[in-house]
Amino acid sequence: MRGEIVCADCGLVVDASALVSDRGQRGSKEDTGREARGWGPVISPLMPDKGLFSEIGVPTRDFQGNSLSRHASLKFYHLRKLNHRLRAARTHQRNLVVALGELNRLAGVLGLSREVKESATYIYRRALEHKATRGKKIVALVAASVYAACRQCHVPRTMKEIIAHSKATKIEVGRAYTLLARELKLGLKPVEPRDYLVRFTQDLNLSKEVRHKVLELLEQVEQVYSTSGVLPNGILATIIYIASNLMGEPRSQDRIAAVANVTPVTIRNHYKELLDLLGLPKNLTNPQARGTTPTALPLPRPTVLEETSITAGH
Repeated sequence: MRGEIVCADCGLVVDASALVSDRGQRGSKEDTGREARGWGPVISPLMPDKGLFSEIGVPTRDFQGNSLSRHASLKFYHLRKLNHRLRAARTHQRNLVVALGELNRLAGVLGLSREVKESATYIYRRALEHKATRGKKIVALVAASVYAACRQCHVPRTMKEIIAHSKATKIEVGRAYTLLARELKLGLKPVEPRDYLVRFTQDLNLSKEVRHKVLELLEQVEQVYSTSGVLPNGILATIIYIASNLMGEPRSQDRIAAVANVTPVTIRNHYKELLDLLGLPKNLTNPQARGTTPTALPLPRPTVLEETSITAGH
């Protein structure tokens, strides 16, 4: 089998062609002492029936190599049709077929790892078992499950990003997430600004020095300012704007706002308040205020006029 090696902190795919051996995972040693052998497909929670289904092929010959008669071919056709119907005979099975298809699509657009997809599938299956899906749109519950899985796996994704790629509205996803958190007792911790630190600084092409400065300023702010109830990516975007100016790697408010998925107005609203808390000058965007002097432009060379000699005639 081929798998992926994914960073647990930021979700970066380190190796997309890692070889994974599943030999012996599905088998067991027999009394005769023979080694266990891997057999059958690997159980996958990303499939509605977890991969434990019977597939009837399209045979053209029998075990002796003779061609099948028309009556036998029609018999296999009806068996395949009946098997396909039985796989989605129950309501929750049909629900899972639609939901897991939408989940795989959403996870593929967002570039989420297999760990997040399996966690989201587990949350949705639990909601289905608790009958919390009645009267709710499947797409809204899937988006809420993906957001909850991202928070469980510490993958920095905002709800606005997930809603942007979902087929449900913001209100529907918000209500579905509240329902899942209450009915399943997920007990998720509030999102902290530091959860988005690595991702935002990488998207802005900032150095490690700026990242450490952002973390230092964030710790100072958290000691004197309560970030609970405040948009975490908005606070972090403002601190990144301050730190990038302090370290001589300035980024515009529009660019930081686009990466953090907030508006430039949000950064401007927090900017003056955080400068007062950190004891920094108001004119931080001025090169002299952040401790650096602007590079002096070379002065234009003076034009040397050649002296013309006037020869007096005798």
